[in-house]
Amino acid sequence: MLKTGKLLRLRRLSLAGDDRHLLVPLDHSVSDGPIVPADKWDDLLRALVAGGADGIIVHKGRASALPPDILKNCALVVHLSASTARSADVHAKVLVADVEEALRLGADAVSVHVNIGSDTEAQQLADLGAVARSCDAWGMPLIAMVYPRGPRIEDPRDPALLAHLANVAADLGADMVKTSVALPIDRMAEVVANSPIPVLAAGGPPDGSDLVEYGAAVMATGCGGLAIGRRIFSAPSPAALVSRLAAVVHGVPGGNGITDDMHMTNYSTIVAGVA
Repeated sequence: MLKTGKLLRLRRLSLAGDDRHLLVPLDHSVSDGPIVPADKWDDLLRALVAGGADGIIVHKGRASALPPDILKNCALVVHLSASTARSADVHAKVLVADVEEALRLGADAVSVHVNIGSDTEAQQLADLGAVARSCDAWGMPLIAMVYPRGPRIEDPRDPALLAHLANVAADLGADMVKTSVALPIDRMAEVVANSPIPVLAAGGPPDGSDLVEYGAAVMATGCGGLAIGRRIFSAPSPAALVSRLAAVVHGVPGGNGITDDMHMTNYSTIVAGVA
């Protein structure tokens, strides 16, 4: 029964039923501060749902305050990790919620953040393992957000390093891994090929270049989806942008707005940001 429960929840993480995912992380309000004025929060969520986001990622307090009608056609992922930009160690993540709380909130999945190469890597790995054990007991999908960050990381875009991180997530019990994009971008295919679980590409190009073209380039490497936060919720029209990205993720012909005669940006020179 619990295995069936996990399969049902995983199904809700892909609106098209194609096992591809467009997730919008909104946990930045803990790490960095408000992302929209308080009275605009529900409007932002409705825009993301209207645009076709497969799921949103929020902390437990936000999840508990959601109007019940908003997520009729969008999955809820409760983020269990936290830190702030004002911490003595910004790479140190701690657990601030558990799987049982997420279940009571109606979550379809939970996520945990781990920074490999940080001074607190050992504790973060232990936390990931503990959450994975609880997820297995309750039939809850687990998304591991695993990044190469900290004083021991020389090249955070190294494909071999990112493939290692994907395997850390898989070996410790995650169902999906969200991580940085390799450079050049076509080498992200190596990360995907070496990952036992679906890889969600985190973030977008921080130089202001076209996010939809970038998303198409990333998806072409075989990634299982995109997880983009800041570039979406700060856009003039989040619903319109989500709609175009959803078309890219789910393979709708022409949905990315790119025609054959358009010049594609050379994304091998872009350092992808992290959502």
